Formats: sequence, C-alpha cells, structure tokens
Amino acid sequence: MKPLQSLNLSGKEVLPLVEGGKGISISNGVSAGAFAAAGGVGTFSAVNADAYDDNGDLIPIIYHGKTRKDRHHELLTYGIKGGIAQAQRAHDMAGGNGRIHLNVLWEMGGAETILHGILEQVKDIVHGVTCGAGMPYRLGEIAAQYNIYYYPIVSSGRAFRALWKRSYHKFQEWLGAVVYEDPWKAGGHNGLSRAENPDVPEDPYPRVRELRQVMNEAGLQHVPIIMAGGVWYLREWDHWLSNPEIGPIAFQLGTRPLLTQESPISDQWKKKLLTLKEGDVFLNRFSPTGFYSSAVKNPFLENLRERSERQIAYTSELVGEHNTEFLYGPRQRKAFVTEPDFQMAQNWVRAGYTEVLKTPDSTIIFVTPEESQAILKDQRDCMGCLSACRFSNWFQEDPWTTGKKADPRSFCIQKSLMSIAHGGDVENELMFAGHGAYRFGQDPFYAGGFVPTVKQLVERLMTGD
Repeated sequence: MKPLQSLNLSGKEVLPLVEGGKGISISNGVSAGAFAAAGGVGTFSAVNADAYDDNGDLIPIIYHGKTRKDRHHELLTYGIKGGIAQAQRAHDMAGGNGRIHLNVLWEMGGAETILHGILEQVKDIVHGVTCGAGMPYRLGEIAAQYNIYYYPIVSSGRAFRALWKRSYHKFQEWLGAVVYEDPWKAGGHNGLSRAENPDVPEDPYPRVRELRQVMNEAGLQHVPIIMAGGVWYLREWDHWLSNPEIGPIAFQLGTRPLLTQESPISDQWKKKLLTLKEGDVFLNRFSPTGFYSSAVKNPFLENLRERSERQIAYTSELVGEHNTEFLYGPRQRKAFVTEPDFQMAQNWVRAGYTEVLKTPDSTIIFVTPEESQAILKDQRDCMGCLSACRFSNWFQEDPWTTGKKADPRSFCIQKSLMSIAHGGDVENELMFAGHGAYRFGQDPFYAGGFVPTVKQLVERLMTGD
C-alpha cells in the first residue's frame, strides 16, 4: 500500500483518519478524544449528547412539559448542555493532539439552535462541525460565525453543487473538507435519492471522481474529500491514494471504532458485533425521518417489517374493488376493502392482531392490543427530536404538526436509540451499523474477542489493515 499522507484538516496536519460521528451517545467525548490523541480527527456526536452533574454522574433525561413544544425546548436544553460536556471531555483527553469535531444531523429537532448553543461555549476547543442527514445549507454560515471549519456530508456531486451554489461559495475559507458517504454501505441514515436503487449498490469511485470534478470547477482542488461508508482495510483503497482523479483524500470510519475500549457502547453490543454475518445489516426505510437507514437485523426490525406487511388499503366509501365492508374498533368504524384483503384481515384478527391503526397512505395496519397501546403512548410522548417526524406528525415550527396522520408503521427513534445507548437490549432496540460490520468476525485483529484501544486501532489502520 502507498504510504498515507498527512492532511491539513481544521488548520492542523493530522493523520488522514476520521472517526465517524454516531448519534445519541455512541461517539462521545471519550472516543473522540482518544482518536484525536492518536493523531487523527475525533468526532463526538452532539445529537442528544449526555451531560453530567457536578459529581460526574450522568444526568437522566426526564421531561416535565405537558406539550410537545414544551418537551422540545427541554430536549434542546439537555442537548446543548450535553454537547458542551462532551466537547470538554474530548478536549481534555486529546492532550492537544489531532483535531476535535462535533457531528449533528440537519434533520434533528432544533439543529441550528443546538449548534449555536454549543459553539458559543466551545468554539475555542472544537475545530470542526460535520453535518449530514438532509441538505445543511446553513452549515457554512453558522461555522463561519465561530471561526471553525465545516464538513458537509453528501452522497453525490450533484448534492454538493446545490449546496455550493446556494450557500457555501460565500464561506469557502471555512470549508474543511467534503465528506462523501456511501449511501449503500454506511451505517445509520443514508442519502439515497429517489433515482437510486437501494438494492443495487454503485461503485463509489466514479461517484467520488464526479464529486472531485464538481469541487475542481469551484476552485476547490486543495480541499480534501473524506471517504465514508464501507471503509475497513485501507489497503483496499490503495488506488485512491495519490490519485489526481480523487485528489487529497482522508478516510472516515464509523463502524470499526465501535469495537474499541473507549467506545461507550455496552459489552452486550460489542459482543453482538463479533457474531454478525454478511447480510446481517439491513437497509430499510422504517426511520421516522423518511430516510433510508442501515441497522442490524434483530427482532426489533423484524417486528417493524411484519407490522408493515399486515397492511391493506381501504376507502371510506364503495369504490371499484373496494366493495367489502370491514368494521373495526370498539365503535365499529367502517372501511371498504377488497374481498381478498378482507379475508387477510379476518385471519390477522383471529391471530390476535385485533387493533387497527390508520396510516397517512390510506391504509390500515393490524397490531396486538399491547403494541397499539405502546405505539399510541410513544406518539403522545413525542419530544420533537426531529425537525419533522413521520411517526408522531411533529413539526418543529408553528403549527407544530406536519398536517399528516401519525404513521404507526414507524417508531420513536429517540426512545430506541437512547435505550440502546445506555445499556438497552440489543435484540429489541434499533442498532445502527455499517454493512461491513460482519468483518469483525472475519478480521484476525479481533480474534478471541480482542477489543483494541483506539490507539491500537489507529496503528493497525496505518499498516493497511
């Protein structure tokens, strides 16, 4: 493998290795600080980050507001306090080495408020902001206000061109790099467009080459690209190094740093990673954001899949083949369905899925009474963790609703991610991971259940493995 060249990222020469930011306490100040201390770029998540009291104990997040709007403001306050706490931990642990970045999702609730609230306090110890999950067109403007670098996450040259023309050309001096995240292989939320087939992954090389061409047209030949999603052995990317078609390049790793001693995930989660087989990570569209996302197949995802399969279309009046009356609920509400769907509905009811819930798409799903109660409670308890939520119909601006029916085919992502991040059952919560996570079980580095320190991982990566 060609030797890795250090790069200037966020104003300092560092190893071309970046820790991927993973939301809700999965990459935190400890993991980020360790990555920076090893000479790379550490990234802590500022998505509902953990905060601590004066004794260093975790502050439990408890909502007191009676309305979604009230709880949303509580969530922002918690998030800002947590982001500040993680920035300080990362700074202390880095010891002046590497760089520290924070990561936010543009589509998270109150993203701009949280960014301002954190950066006002930590602009002197955080060097960059990474942001994706949407089109973060105001990212450059916000970063420039605090004299720190910004790192937009895109999945195509087309997306970056749109951001550049709309906003980023005004703040080019603070553009640290552009993160290309493979929408088929990366963990968490993915940037697949409607024109792309989720079942047919594309080679990232021509897509990144196109991104570089777009950047060169804008005079950004010197600005690095950070390749994210599907990165495991760096020797597999040897043809990208010192390649004029790609230009200056760094590599972001989100999944491999999960299995380190500094990683905050539970031991149960770490052990689960070592058991995964190829295909165990599932690209799905159950997220209440509306984006595709990649997560480990488990009973939690299986339940969501089965829930969507117990679904039929209905009309409120007799229309065409929807000529069979179906009565549901304690008030015997009326829907018209097709005869074959009526028979399926009867079978589901007999199997115990007696509760019927409407979706925004003129369909109904069938769930158990216990599941119905849990869904409705989670929808009522919404705290506005997203800018717009399909599951609860929350919207972060007046009138505080998307205007659509809440979608029971989805789930409360805040509740599930908070649970798994703090020791929840990995089989019954959402567990994000990249599609290469099965390689933990094949890589001899992890033989016998070995869990390296971040420093050991970085040293291993620098060898090409």
